[in-house]
Amino acid sequence: MAADDRIVFGAAALPEPERAWLAAVEHLPIESVWQGGHLLPPGGSGEAITRLALMTAWTERVRVGTAILLLPLYHPVVVAKQLLDLDARSGGRVSVGVGVGGEFPQEFDALGVPLAERGARTNEGIEVLRLLWKGEPVSHEGKFFHLDGVHLRAVLPPGETVSPVQPGGPPILVSGRKEPAMRRAARLGDGWMPYLVSPAAYARSVQTIRREASRVGRSLERFEWMMYLYTSIRRDGEVARNEVASFLGGAYGDQPRAMLDRIAPAGTPEEMVGRLQAYVDAGVRHFVISPATGADTLEVITLAAEEVLPRLVVGAGGG
Repeated sequence: MAADDRIVFGAAALPEPERAWLAAVEHLPIESVWQGGHLLPPGGSGEAITRLALMTAWTERVRVGTAILLLPLYHPVVVAKQLLDLDARSGGRVSVGVGVGGEFPQEFDALGVPLAERGARTNEGIEVLRLLWKGEPVSHEGKFFHLDGVHLRAVLPPGETVSPVQPGGPPILVSGRKEPAMRRAARLGDGWMPYLVSPAAYARSVQTIRREASRVGRSLERFEWMMYLYTSIRRDGEVARNEVASFLGGAYGDQPRAMLDRIAPAGTPEEMVGRLQAYVDAGVRHFVISPATGADTLEVITLAAEEVLPRLVVGAGGG
């Protein structure tokens, strides 16, 4: 089966990575687990790379990734080293979802990073990661970062004689919802992972990315078309919809239910087949299921993996 004909699910380890939860998810037909984090959010939450390290240690099979890492808040040399070490320890299972952030300006103020620079810093940060992950001495003279013949070396785990690190480093998946993020994905990313977008908006993003990639002469042959999907799936569809409204409504400006239903669909497994099929038809091939609830998130992931995923089909509606 070609990669474009295959639909896979991932899971967001919310609210925090837990060993028992991850062990249960690894027994499901799930291919990846993801977790992000802020540095200075208004409420308590973990940090992206710390959480990634926990997921790396507490899983054996699945791909592990950041969704997302706020790259403009980090020096790319530190990030490159941390991710390369985790990739080696995980057997080459690490991926890095990156975004520009900005919803909590106090994070940028505290670190002396102007909000207006976050896009440019992310672009250059991705370039520096790529250079360092080549495994050879590199130099770089950019607006924000200067490297002079530095060499980042992968460290083999004890007893290993062949490096498990992915050639060229972990895949970089670009997150966002606006055109600058789409252009970043087309030029610099290994994939696209938006959030809180409708199937129609996703389809438009695919067109934008393909158009930009063609303009710069970049092939998207191995590009990953992902979607970070806030959702709830329950036997009682109304319970699921109430959970999403409660979980996301306040955080995103008390959006009306009709709006939330377009960008964060919820319902029974039977209802969700059609809702996710619309995303597949728009181009999604890898869903990251993010339970928009504070209760029994494992049930949401289980119903998605066992009762929704098997019924999705590439090409059912022209996708």
